Amino acid sequence: MSFLAPLALLSAAVIGPIIVAMYLLKLRREERTVSSTFLWKKMVRDVEANAPWQKLRRNILLLLQLLILALLAFALARPFFRTTGIAGKNLIVIIDRSESMGATDANGTRLDAAKQQAIALIDQLPDGGRATVIAAGGQMDVPASSSSDRRQLRDAIQGIQLRYSGSDLAQALTLASALASHEAESEVAVLSDGNASVPADLQVPATVRFFPVGSRDANLAVSALTLESSAAGQTMFAQVSNYGTAEASRRLDIYLDGELFNAYSLQIKPGQSASQTVEVPAAVHTVEARLDASDEDAQPLDDRAWAVSNAGEGSRIRIVGPGNRFLETALARLPNIQVTRMPTSTTTFTETAAQVPLTILDGVVPAQLPPGNLFFIAPPRSTAFFSVTGQVEFPALHPSTGEDALLRYVTLSDVHVRRATALVPGAWARTVVDGDGGPMLVAGEYEGRRIVVLSFSTHNSDLPLQVAFPLLISNVVSYLVPGSGADAAQIAPGQPLALPVDDSITAVRVTKPDGGVVEAVRESGQAIFADTTQPGPYVVEQYQGQKLVGRIRYAANLFSASESTIAPKSQLAIAQASGLQQAETQEQNRVGRQEIWRWLAAVALAVLVIEWLVYQRSGIAYLRERLLRRRSQPIR
Repeated sequence: MSFLAPLALLSAAVIGPIIVAMYLLKLRREERTVSSTFLWKKMVRDVEANAPWQKLRRNILLLLQLLILALLAFALARPFFRTTGIAGKNLIVIIDRSESMGATDANGTRLDAAKQQAIALIDQLPDGGRATVIAAGGQMDVPASSSSDRRQLRDAIQGIQLRYSGSDLAQALTLASALASHEAESEVAVLSDGNASVPADLQVPATVRFFPVGSRDANLAVSALTLESSAAGQTMFAQVSNYGTAEASRRLDIYLDGELFNAYSLQIKPGQSASQTVEVPAAVHTVEARLDASDEDAQPLDDRAWAVSNAGEGSRIRIVGPGNRFLETALARLPNIQVTRMPTSTTTFTETAAQVPLTILDGVVPAQLPPGNLFFIAPPRSTAFFSVTGQVEFPALHPSTGEDALLRYVTLSDVHVRRATALVPGAWARTVVDGDGGPMLVAGEYEGRRIVVLSFSTHNSDLPLQVAFPLLISNVVSYLVPGSGADAAQIAPGQPLALPVDDSITAVRVTKPDGGVVEAVRESGQAIFADTTQPGPYVVEQYQGQKLVGRIRYAANLFSASESTIAPKSQLAIAQASGLQQAETQEQNRVGRQEIWRWLAAVALAVLVIEWLVYQRSGIAYLRERLLRRRSQPIR
């Protein structure tokens, strides 16, 4: 034990003798003549005891007062114990609330353990110290900012809830760095299981302390679940992976539209997966894969997954053009798509965006563009979305270096183009594939509509002869008609849903996994629903008055190997400007101070109350006697 203000102990040495002296000094009493001292024997003894410098008699009041003095002097000296924790005055607490923190191997969940540790750090703050609480995982939140109110800080920490998301600490550490750079004696405390990504190029200008939570790594998870159309109806594919270090056995139950369909016993070695492929009826809309409960599994949150089908409620695509066998063949391979062909001379479009969400304009641009999302192929003239400035001969293709969703599994290195339209897109567009003389493929959103422009015709390139063509068409349709394919119907928890709607739609309602129905927000020609944090199936329905005109199903699953790999890390490599980042688990890292002056002050207050009761014991006895006497009197 050490003291922050040891000189305060001298107060006991100074005040203690004064208190004792008060009991030795003679009291000044008023002299009165009485008839007898027979009834005053006790008073006579007191007079004798208060004679100057007589031997001090044992007195409980004196002992209690000396005890109070000792406790107060001890509290003023601010004694503390060394413990793991923090030593700064400006504390920035980052709490990981990602899915892996839902593991139940820490006397509760890891998030519960992290919150308890965070509250312990708050209690270690010195007087005048301040703290900021940052919740990382999903969208970052700051429930308490630079506050010295411990109750507010504790409430902010207790209010942090688990998010079904990955753990990226980049944003939280960037904010912590900005806060620490303006405050002296700042420290950053990271409470996590270590399964988090940290930026390699960020250097925190303060000491960073890592407080790991969790102890086990055993976890089997449903790592994939899809439902696709097949000749026999639909094909369900389920995969279970073992992310632990020991072989494990579990039972996988498959539910079709809420009814148990089949169960499979699985035995999976560490680091390996087991899968099941099953044909299910075409009328099934929702499939759930569920692992049976097991005490050996530390992470129950990834034991369930869902897949949905929009079969029978497929999306309609309208093609306006002279006819394109390559395009129609590629579209025919996509599930839940109904294609309508219209001649090039079509100028009027009466159907709404809810009825036909996508129109492909193949080599034609009508005077009046149809509603909904648009896919332009070799546009012959300018529109409000882009300008056409001429033609480009034999352009080379340069795909973007990023991981654009439109180019997933698509390789364009062997594609040759004879002629393309020279495009100048608006600010809304991003270039997916660049080329000599202008962009070859652009995509983006403009006033609530999604737009893709391919600058060359399929007849002026060998792209339709490449494997990349049907993959590119599938990616474009998934982007322009959300929910049209098996992959597109899968969303990550927290991913907003945005559907194009036109003025004829009066309401867009979303049924959540818990059965609750909410209205989607309509803005700039889109229906937006952002509360998809809950895993499970979502159903989005569009209404014209009371008439249902469109329904799309989505399934929210995380399917994250990094979050299902729950083995806790003992170190977190965070670069910092001063000191070394360290895991606060070792005895040598006891830099925190656990002060106990508040407990001493509380004990001193309790002793003071006892001392008062002892001093007033005669009066209390008198009152007690009167009360008993009153109760013993008969009621008249």
